[in-house]
Amino acid sequence: MNAYTINSIIILFNHPENMTKHFLRLKDISNSELCGIIDDAIARKKDGTYSQELEGKSLALIFEKSSTRTRVSFEVAMNQLGGKASFLSIQDLQLGRGGPLEDTARVISSMVDGIVLRTLKHKTLSDFASFSSSPVINGLTDLSHPCQLLADLMTFKEKRGPIEGKKVTWVGDYNNMCRTYIEASHLLGFNLNILCPEELQPDTDSIHSGNIFLTDSIEEALKDSDLVTTDVWISMGEEQEKNKKENLLKDYRVSPSLLDLANKEVIFLHCLPAIRGQEISEDMLDDPRSFVWDQAENRLHAQKSLLVHLMKD
Repeated sequence: MNAYTINSIIILFNHPENMTKHFLRLKDISNSELCGIIDDAIARKKDGTYSQELEGKSLALIFEKSSTRTRVSFEVAMNQLGGKASFLSIQDLQLGRGGPLEDTARVISSMVDGIVLRTLKHKTLSDFASFSSSPVINGLTDLSHPCQLLADLMTFKEKRGPIEGKKVTWVGDYNNMCRTYIEASHLLGFNLNILCPEELQPDTDSIHSGNIFLTDSIEEALKDSDLVTTDVWISMGEEQEKNKKENLLKDYRVSPSLLDLANKEVIFLHCLPAIRGQEISEDMLDDPRSFVWDQAENRLHAQKSLLVHLMKD
């Protein structure tokens, strides 16, 4: 039995129509399932060899929003696992011409073994999954980005060990990445500081956890932090709020001097793309405490583990 099968898990997402396994949000899986994926991904990365575990399998990549890391990592992952990936933009499908979502989901899922869907609205993803007979993976929505969190959590464990009980500080807008970090904190038991202007803070009633702290104080949030992470200030589809958010967030740029306020063993992560001079300083990615390039590579390894767990017979 190899490292992959030792850590094998089955992620079960029960849908009333077809009982198909999906990966739509991080909070839909258990602590043990999440830890199993991360440990399996680390083992695959260390092993460094390619497998044929998904030989003969096909993955459809359907993207309504542009992508670099998500598209490349899933395409390469399928190739290294012995399968094939086919990329389709919304314009390539009948959806782009007004075709019913449920019809497209039924037809495509009958031909492929898995689907990565990247959509503007999370409801599009959940509706598609409800009619899909093949596993659907969230490649990013306005609500959540669970595949990115797999890579983030994997990176932290590689560099600093288990994240349980650690202090994580999110800096910036309350967006899909921040919401997914909240879900991760519930699953893994780390403390999460959300550092952003009061005008952008979420309603505390929507968080439901004693280990999440909202603040607009940089010193308060960064003190003793083990992980500091951020994202672009303006998400895709929110360009109309550009001026407002840039003005509100201008004092929350992550820089080496800001990181000096944290734990001396702190690491910095960014899901990319990064806009130097905006949410990060020009030199932040070159700081030795930045592990952004490891984090980006880990998208490949984490998603290989996820694909095997969802698609292997």
